[in-house]
Amino acid sequence: MISVKNIIKKYGSKEVLKNLSVDFPDGKTTVILGPSGSGKSTLLRSLDLLVRPESGTLSFGDLKLDYAQPVSKKLSFDVRKKTSMVFQNWNLFPNLTVLQNITTAPETVLGKSKEETEAKAKKLLSQVGLAEYADRYPSQLSGGQQQRISICRALAMDPEYILLDEPTSALDPELENQVLLILEDLSKMGQAMIIVTHNMEFARSVADKIVFVEDGDILFDGTPDQFFNHSTTRIKDFLSGITFNDDAK
Repeated sequence: MISVKNIIKKYGSKEVLKNLSVDFPDGKTTVILGPSGSGKSTLLRSLDLLVRPESGTLSFGDLKLDYAQPVSKKLSFDVRKKTSMVFQNWNLFPNLTVLQNITTAPETVLGKSKEETEAKAKKLLSQVGLAEYADRYPSQLSGGQQQRISICRALAMDPEYILLDEPTSALDPELENQVLLILEDLSKMGQAMIIVTHNMEFARSVADKIVFVEDGDILFDGTPDQFFNHSTTRIKDFLSGITFNDDAK
């Protein structure tokens, strides 16, 4: 389990995370929801140290760190080895083939052999319906295909958790659905994921747990049924606003 306690993050005088505490269970999908600017992405990125809060603690199995104290390179490496981040804009290496994009990190970071990494990469590509694209370059792929490759790249590191920051926000609805189906399959297989998303239907279908963040505070931490069917007035207002915006598109 990943657990953060009493984390505070500031940008200048603005407190983005306000003494926030939350747990992310093993083998489950946790979806982080909330309005724009609420601190969702900051919370997610603090889990693999892309963002460093000013204070608070992170516990990840037998790994523990205090954000207020210097973090050694070894501890940082050990934390990041347990997670893989998937960003909004996939961030593939344009000069590498699809296969190379997936195999480079396991070979250089984990020390795996080329034969092992290529075999796993081809298996992952087959699982996401892109087996024939191994020798192509990112510029030859659609946005949806590139995002599926970035998910393969994350899985190739054998992470305990995959962290996804609005993974479909740059995609049109058809391509978005392709990616969401892959994530839904991963969730069913018990791959632990923590996902920041704007897609409420996806959140409803895939989440084991929902965390609602607003103004740096957690206003809800519970099940999808509680969130969507037995929620507070504030969450009902949020959901009705999302629905209205979606219908207006």
